Amino acid sequence: MKKHRIYTMTVASVYPLYLTKVEKKGRTKEEVDQVFRWLTGYTQEAIDQHLVAETNFEYFFAQAPKLNANRSLIKGVICGVRIEEIEEPLMREVRYLDKLIDELAKGKKMEKILRSSID
Repeated sequence: MKKHRIYTMTVASVYPLYLTKVEKKGRTKEEVDQVFRWLTGYTQEAIDQHLVAETNFEYFFAQAPKLNANRSLIKGVICGVRIEEIEEPLMREVRYLDKLIDELAKGKKMEKILRSSID
């Protein structure tokens, strides 16, 4: 079975798109980074290293120090698919990140985005 294209894409290639999306709505790089840290357990330095190293999404999530236990509270539709119905674990992790970025761009409060848990 062929891997989905998103798995082999680098986080560094998508990260600027996330930034553009949220900055257009008045949000910041710091908030994007906070979302990344909350979801994955990476330190900021580790995230920056992954961006420089052009790590792909598969490796990025596989190496995540501590995926947030509250990520299962992320619900809704992303790319036309209900997150709760995504069976492939890696795809679900990627879509969790997408959903958090969407919520940030839509102006939700950080406490709601991070499911009442701010780092």
